[in-house]
Amino acid sequence: MSNILKISEAASLATHSMVFLAANPEKTHSTREIADALLASEAHLSKVLQRLSRSELVHSVRGPRGGFRLVKPGDQIRLLEVYEAIEGKVAEIHCLLNSKVCNGGGCVFGGFLESTSRRFREYLADTTLSDLAHLCRRQENHAEKDHQD
Repeated sequence: MSNILKISEAASLATHSMVFLAANPEKTHSTREIADALLASEAHLSKVLQRLSRSELVHSVRGPRGGFRLVKPGDQIRLLEVYEAIEGKVAEIHCLLNSKVCNGGGCVFGGFLESTSRRFREYLADTTLSDLAHLCRRQENHAEKDHQD
């Protein structure tokens, strides 16, 4: 089954890990801890976190008690910053073929691609990590409750 919206695994890991860090800002989190929470490859996540660190979105702490934490509070980091740190600038898509097949006479998809890419960028620009942090907290609460039962 094919997904209509293609977001790279790296961008998805970056977004999810940043929301995880925003949900738990009081401590430094190891790559392993984040990977376990996201059910992700620790090796791939490590590369993604390095890119986020180079983009100055997370602070890396070395050593046995090291890990990562957000550089700024979650309400000051927008998803657009995270996405663009991994994928580069979000461009408006007018044609899937990136050519002039339609010769300016309109697209076979109508204005769908253009409006979808605009709405995607607006969502990323309007949404902060703090807006989504409750999702990670809710998952943690369910996991703790399952362990207690």
